[in-house]
Amino acid sequence: MLYFIGLAAGFLLANQSAINAKLGAAVRSPFRSSLISFSVGTIFLIAVFLGTNQHIAPIGTVFSHNPWWIWLGGILGVFFLTSNILMFPKLGAIQTVILPILGQVLMGEVIDIFGLFGAQQHPLTWLKSMGILILFLGIYIAVVLASRGVAKIEEKSDKDYETPVTLNVWRLWGIVAGAISAIQQAINGHLGQLMHSSVGASVFSFLTGTILVLLVVIIRDKYFLPKEFHANGQPFWLFVGGVLGAAFVFAAAYLVPQLGTGVTVTLGLFGSIVGSMAVTQFGWWRSPQRQVTRAQIFGIMAMAIGVLLIKFG
Repeated sequence: MLYFIGLAAGFLLANQSAINAKLGAAVRSPFRSSLISFSVGTIFLIAVFLGTNQHIAPIGTVFSHNPWWIWLGGILGVFFLTSNILMFPKLGAIQTVILPILGQVLMGEVIDIFGLFGAQQHPLTWLKSMGILILFLGIYIAVVLASRGVAKIEEKSDKDYETPVTLNVWRLWGIVAGAISAIQQAINGHLGQLMHSSVGASVFSFLTGTILVLLVVIIRDKYFLPKEFHANGQPFWLFVGGVLGAAFVFAAAYLVPQLGTGVTVTLGLFGSIVGSMAVTQFGWWRSPQRQVTRAQIFGIMAMAIGVLLIKFG
């Protein structure tokens, strides 16, 4: 049952990217979409926090006795979520999930090797090195080789057509966003230990992110919603992206003490990959429906092997 929760959490996270991308198009701003998603997620996590009778260490004590970067989780979360909203219409569901996974795994290894952000230090083994190489191979097959055939047709069918150079910039951005996500997870994990509550740390991270993106919307977009936007005419699922993201954070906080970080992260990655393939194959959430290719399947299988070697090596 615990393994199923981990897979389901990753599956939900992949669907969140598709939903938030549609929300961004509806409200005509990725930052407005992020604000709605963070606000809904914050409310959900506060309800979980209160419903589970969580107790945390005094915020003032945690703040005064720890480095400044311990409070950056919410800011990094805004960067990652907004990046996903921007990347989805450019790269599609699969690449929007796969490329950040590459950055997440590589930065995760850097954090483990050097013991950054309060993480326990773990040496780089030959098995992990082999996993990284296989992961790169999987990325090459799923992104580069697959894009030589079907992706050309897909790009022509999308409204947001991009040149190959621009697409590669977005792909690099996806890897960077994944690295930022790994740093966020490390910081929030350490903050959870300091606060004696992973859920409490998640609430603080989401709340910080909500305040930040609220300021960005006020400065950049002036209005919270465009005048022509009518919530009553929108599908209800357009506003559940924040719940899916918060559910992922809560599931991770629940599973890590019981399964360990490595197993929890691996389950989430597999769930995200399967979720992105489902969104693409069936066109969920009004996303462009695209046939999953053999190259993408083989590449994802190679990535799965690489992730397993990295996490358990």
